Amino acid sequence: MLKLNILEELKKEVSTSNYERFIKQLVFKKNSSSKELIVFEAPNKFIANYIKTKFTNIIEDIYFQHTSFKPSIEIKIAGERRRNKKDILSEKEALSVPENTILNQSYTFDSFVVGSSNQMAYNASKAVAQNLGIQYNPLFIYGGTGLGKTHLLQAIGNYAIEQNKIVIYVTIEQFMNDFTFSLKNKNMDHFRKKYRKCDLLLIDDVQFLSGKEETQKEFFHTFNELHTANKQIVLTSDKLPSQIAGLEERLHSRFEWGLTTDIQIPALETKIAIIEKKSELNGIYLSKEIIHFIATNLDSSIREIEGLLIKINASADLLGQDINLPLVQNLLKDQIKEKKDSIKLPDIINLVANELNIKPSDLKSSKRNANIVNARRIVIYLARELTHNSMPDIAKFLGMKDHSSVSKNISKANELILKDENFKLNLENLKNKIINKEYK
Repeated sequence: MLKLNILEELKKEVSTSNYERFIKQLVFKKNSSSKELIVFEAPNKFIANYIKTKFTNIIEDIYFQHTSFKPSIEIKIAGERRRNKKDILSEKEALSVPENTILNQSYTFDSFVVGSSNQMAYNASKAVAQNLGIQYNPLFIYGGTGLGKTHLLQAIGNYAIEQNKIVIYVTIEQFMNDFTFSLKNKNMDHFRKKYRKCDLLLIDDVQFLSGKEETQKEFFHTFNELHTANKQIVLTSDKLPSQIAGLEERLHSRFEWGLTTDIQIPALETKIAIIEKKSELNGIYLSKEIIHFIATNLDSSIREIEGLLIKINASADLLGQDINLPLVQNLLKDQIKEKKDSIKLPDIINLVANELNIKPSDLKSSKRNANIVNARRIVIYLARELTHNSMPDIAKFLGMKDHSSVSKNISKANELILKDENFKLNLENLKNKIINKEYK
């Protein structure tokens, strides 16, 4: 039988408190287990029942991920006579009401940072959570990776669970795996009970339905069954329904029945607020200087921000030092180098010209209009910050006399950064947009 440390795997999937209070109390009974039946022992009835209710599906899924087979799970009480396999399988089949999927409890509406880039998606998600199956059904949220779609999806789910609703949350890949497994094992009744008897179905990354004809057919019928029963459906994708290639037209139309809303790349102020919020939630203190450095040098992926904060905290702890700017700069040096390799001077000129409403050709001219001088200074500063170009390279590209003119503009920009808050914020916003490749 598979050598799998199930408790260690479960530790990755559940909260620390649930692991310490419940999962840690389990004892895997190797001699009583087989491929078809996995047996655990709990110290008392309360813990056994709690684990049966909350974690059986997770244990099954972990085994499925490692073996492509879902065994039956028995949680027996220490000292209790073991029931036979037939009794256990019959009991499992009798549990026809689906249980809530376990969600990340930190993904709530309160912990979501709202800005102009996600305001509509946030408002729509909250309205859906408060009026399941009544308003915006389905709700379709789309946007780039790591911008908060999963957070909003699970915030809806966590709110619904508090209202005693049955919630199923899966990625579309998990839905496909469940469907394939159930079809292969002739257990479609169980599959349909799980997905069609819930109050709220949350599906992440629905774009991966592309080209999966059999799964699309089953999902179409699941969608119809839930929608007809006024049950809520919420979907996320990295693109609009109409842009998902290889998707049946009838699914395209159904995905657009309710409300479609997007999450955009956050503006600098929102990104700063996200870093502040995530730092607070993780118990990490960062100075304003460090927060601004991270915000203007890191992509807008919230997952990337969370990963960096964990890395900062761990590095400071392991090195036995305070969190300071040099530490963070060192942790980000490789990512900053990679970005500098990909950003080109024409990219900076085109974005600055577009944002400040001037012609790109004016930046390479000898015009001394105040707006053009200011824009040229910003281009020079950003070119030095975000690319590997030397001052002579920048001077040549902009048609300037020599590198001394570039040096003077950089000095003036640094002076304005210290004195003029509006200039500084404008500069940081432009830097943020260039890092996020909004010039494309």
